[in-house]
Amino acid sequence: MKPALEHLPLDSGESFVAKFFDYNYYPTPWHFHPEYELVLVTESTGKRFIGDKISEFGPGNLALMGPYLPHLYRNDPIYYEPESARRAKSVVIHFSEHSFGHHFLSLPEAKALQGLFSRSARGLDIIGETNRLTSEKMLELLQLNGLARWMKLLEILHLLSVSDEYQFISDATLTGRNELESERLSKVFEYVMENFREEIHIAQVANLVNMAENSFSRYFSLRTRKTFSSFLTDIRISHASKLLIENKMSVADICFGCGFNNLSNFNRQFKKLYKVSPLRYRHHYTSTLRR
Repeated sequence: MKPALEHLPLDSGESFVAKFFDYNYYPTPWHFHPEYELVLVTESTGKRFIGDKISEFGPGNLALMGPYLPHLYRNDPIYYEPESARRAKSVVIHFSEHSFGHHFLSLPEAKALQGLFSRSARGLDIIGETNRLTSEKMLELLQLNGLARWMKLLEILHLLSVSDEYQFISDATLTGRNELESERLSKVFEYVMENFREEIHIAQVANLVNMAENSFSRYFSLRTRKTFSSFLTDIRISHASKLLIENKMSVADICFGCGFNNLSNFNRQFKKLYKVSPLRYRHHYTSTLRR
């Protein structure tokens, strides 16, 4: 698996990168880069790993991530099936502070942008009307060139900087270290995503990245701010929450189908993460849809 420091090259005459991507599934592994990234998912679903947080993503998901904040978008299993006709599409903008010139951010008029960039270190979920307006402007930007393109980016960032329609994604500031680290964590994440429905022992995963069990435990906790067992539980609970919404499987079937071997433990872990029981979670969602 080839991971690491992602680099989107600048085209001639441009100070930032803006591209529309259309894949069978998102191919980029757990990675980081020195640029800020604004990413709009326009098509596909899956799980999103940003900093120390795991969550679901779908069309309309819009996030701003600061430099060196590790992240990974992994599509649902159906996207990897050989005959799948599903597409994973997104608009991605990479920019740096140098995109605006060396002294731009020191101007008093740029104070709000400084605040936005500082907040982005934890990753920002853009929601509400700001999400809608920003998404429209990102699509408009793709059709522009030259100064008009640059001004549209500034317009987008100004909109984000004065809005309070956002939520922090990561609970703590987490930064990428080096390429070897990215490769190790990519292998771990990919293995867990492919096997979380089965029993997974930490010794298996440690062996996967050629580390002793104790060393791996310390390494994983230091890099992700989670123990491996809590990370695995978060993956399973996140998948369970999706099944509760999308189909009529019983709670017990979802429990065992997500890798838990004890129903009471599943209920306890689910309530710990979502503050409600699995049944209450399903009832709340279905009630919301009927309104």
